[in-house]
Amino acid sequence: MKRLYIVLMLCVVTIAVKAQKFVAEAPTEVTVGEQFRLTYTINSQNVSNFRIGSIPAALEVLMGPSTSQQQSFQMINGHTSSSSSITYTYILCANKEGQYNIPAANISVGGKNMTSNSLRIRVYAASQSSNRQSQYGAGHGQMREAGSRISGSDLFIKVTASKQRVHEQEPILLTYKVCTLVNLTQIDGKMPDLNGVYTQEIDLPQQKSFKVETINGRPYKTVTIRQYVMFPQKTGKIEIPALTFNGMVVQQNRNVDPFEAFFNGGSGYVEVKHSIKAPALTIQVDPLPTRPADFSGGVGQFNITSQLDKQEVRANEPITLRVIVSGTGNLKLIKAPVVEFPKDFDKYDAKITDKTRLTAAGVEGSMVYDCLAIPRHAGKYEIPAVEFVYYDTKTNSYKTLKTQPFIVNVAKGTGNGTGSGSYVSQEELKQLNTDIRYIKTGETKVKTVGEFFFGSLSYWISLVVLMLIFISMFVIFRHRAIDNANIVKQRGKKANKVATKRLKRAKKMMDNGNQTDFYDEVLRTLWGYVGDKLNMPVTQISRENISQCLAEYSVSEEIINQFMQAIDECEFERYAPGDIKGNMSKTFEAAMTAIMDIEDVMKKKKRLLPLMAVILFAMTVSVPLSSFAVTKENADSAYAKQNYVQAIKDYEELLGKGVSADLYYNLGNAYYRTDNITRAVLNYERALLLSPGDKDIRFNLQMARGKTIDKITPETEMFFIIWYRSVVNMMSVDGWARTALISLGLAIVLSLMYLFANILLLRKLGFFCGLAFIVVFIVSNIFAYQQKKVFNNRTGAIIISSSASIKSTPAKSGTDLFILHEGTKVEITDGSMHDWKEIRIADGKEGWIESSQIEII
Repeated sequence: MKRLYIVLMLCVVTIAVKAQKFVAEAPTEVTVGEQFRLTYTINSQNVSNFRIGSIPAALEVLMGPSTSQQQSFQMINGHTSSSSSITYTYILCANKEGQYNIPAANISVGGKNMTSNSLRIRVYAASQSSNRQSQYGAGHGQMREAGSRISGSDLFIKVTASKQRVHEQEPILLTYKVCTLVNLTQIDGKMPDLNGVYTQEIDLPQQKSFKVETINGRPYKTVTIRQYVMFPQKTGKIEIPALTFNGMVVQQNRNVDPFEAFFNGGSGYVEVKHSIKAPALTIQVDPLPTRPADFSGGVGQFNITSQLDKQEVRANEPITLRVIVSGTGNLKLIKAPVVEFPKDFDKYDAKITDKTRLTAAGVEGSMVYDCLAIPRHAGKYEIPAVEFVYYDTKTNSYKTLKTQPFIVNVAKGTGNGTGSGSYVSQEELKQLNTDIRYIKTGETKVKTVGEFFFGSLSYWISLVVLMLIFISMFVIFRHRAIDNANIVKQRGKKANKVATKRLKRAKKMMDNGNQTDFYDEVLRTLWGYVGDKLNMPVTQISRENISQCLAEYSVSEEIINQFMQAIDECEFERYAPGDIKGNMSKTFEAAMTAIMDIEDVMKKKKRLLPLMAVILFAMTVSVPLSSFAVTKENADSAYAKQNYVQAIKDYEELLGKGVSADLYYNLGNAYYRTDNITRAVLNYERALLLSPGDKDIRFNLQMARGKTIDKITPETEMFFIIWYRSVVNMMSVDGWARTALISLGLAIVLSLMYLFANILLLRKLGFFCGLAFIVVFIVSNIFAYQQKKVFNNRTGAIIISSSASIKSTPAKSGTDLFILHEGTKVEITDGSMHDWKEIRIADGKEGWIESSQIEII
């Protein structure tokens, strides 16, 4: 029990030590003469022996280390938790331009040594300061003496609006930028709720970056701290109130003895709270002109499209009309478009899907309205065009957009149609029970784009090796067939079998004690074996001829003497007195040993097979590729921990070294989890291009496509074309190449069976199956060639713009033919122009699109 307690305590201590973090922080970029702060933070109080690395001479240490301790306590539901940390701070000054490394520092935590990260700092000349950025943190401004006054010209906030005069509902971008000449470390503040204004804050990076700007002839360090997109809901003057931000400024404390600060951890600086007031701003909001009766409330720049999932249905079968409003403006505030279904249709509330994102230009993206209706009677019906009226901020006028009308042919129902309620619930249940399949874990292999085993040197070597094996085996089997036709040689081949049968009979005689017949049988076995093996007529069998012929077959003199002794012993023991059974056993063993030794020597020459060719073939079939299992394992671990942003970063870094279907698939999953469906579709398509037979990729791609906006019905094709494509896409390029090589190898074996088998059934099997595998070999090569051609001449692309107008000509002034939305796949039919591409979608429509709005798969 005591030992278990010690083990548990060691585990707790180990976990506690592993949980500690020792982090070094400093700005990555500074200018010559600039002072900045270098900090080392450890989240523990039980520390000792802090040692900093060697700081370069160009970075002068002005102060440090000063030590500060932080502790916090928290109580939730009666449970108290606490945390503590110690920070060691240095104030440094950059004296010389260049790039410098600050090595890792060391510290003891609970008796265990820990090492911080190292730092790299770039020092720019003062003239270059306006062209570079520095990391947000300490040192962003001049270090002032403690107690010195901070004036409004030293630290202030600049407020700008993208427009001072707007129309009602027109978006305004409001930006708060801090400008400082002092050492500002942190700042915080928030926009209050404003009456009559719908406000959304734009997410900015948590890690702020300062830029140097010249304002009124002075170089200020500036950083944007807040951005808001505002949609005025009322007219007149809107007052954006003055906001107060709370900042923290670091000042130097010259009253502290530097030796005391260095040896006793005294503080050489002080942090001063400072309030910064951002000025108020007035926006003039003009009313919209007289609104049309069917005004949607949309203000901005929009377009509208509609899609009908099917135009041929039966009565009581549901149909869905999808209406998409895309563009930039107050998308979240518009009214849903009104769809006028025929009176004979039961219609239901539209399902609204928000596909928007907040940008500096306002709300950008699409609002999707899925309208469900059920025709109750047979007939031909028209769904009229959907109208959308909005105020265009570019032309300052109202615009009316219309979708195309649809004709629905409703056939007579089967009489067992389900009601709309059961239909909707089943669809919802289906969606709840489906999700994308998990990432592919384990090792993966990457290769350069366009690198295939098919058509490579290794592939051609494999084919040559297979043909050489076929020729070699053909020669060997042909030689055996000739031998089989030679009666004399057949006797030699069967000599061992005949001798074995005779020895079995001799053993039975020995067991029965029949001495005379036993010795006669053994002598006939020995003389018969050597006569058959050496193809010698009975008249030529003699001791001298036997010795001479065996020597010609490279039988050693020792084995020849052993065979002769077996014959002599058989004749001698026949009449020898003593133990009759022991003599027979001795003679039997001598005869058997002699025959076995000669047989081993005679067979050695026939055991040579083309093993090197087989080994070479195996080596050429396998294609060595680089593996990045360790790095992929980290990316997979980040995905498993639901850190999808880090997983995306790791997978994309891996793909920078080469392409891999598994990596593209996993990257698509990570994008899917972050709700970036467009990038998910793009990466699933890339994975499918490399591995078209992977069912997981196809399943997840279908799931992602189901979340895209455009629902395009492909053109109908002949069934045999669909079947042919499905067969070609069963495997990748190299999958078909390896299938071809395996088929050729099997065809060679079956051909040899047909040529040299003695049984008629085996010959028939070899002929027909061999012919079938030759066909498979040819077809596999054709499929591999087609797959490689598709990859090398890939024309697929994905729409990456929120909405893209497809033009009749490659010019912005061209007529709008139709609109596509992000995530939709297109085929490039003419890619000769740089800025424009001619595309074709699955339903056969064609047009021109700007190159910046698509990304090649």
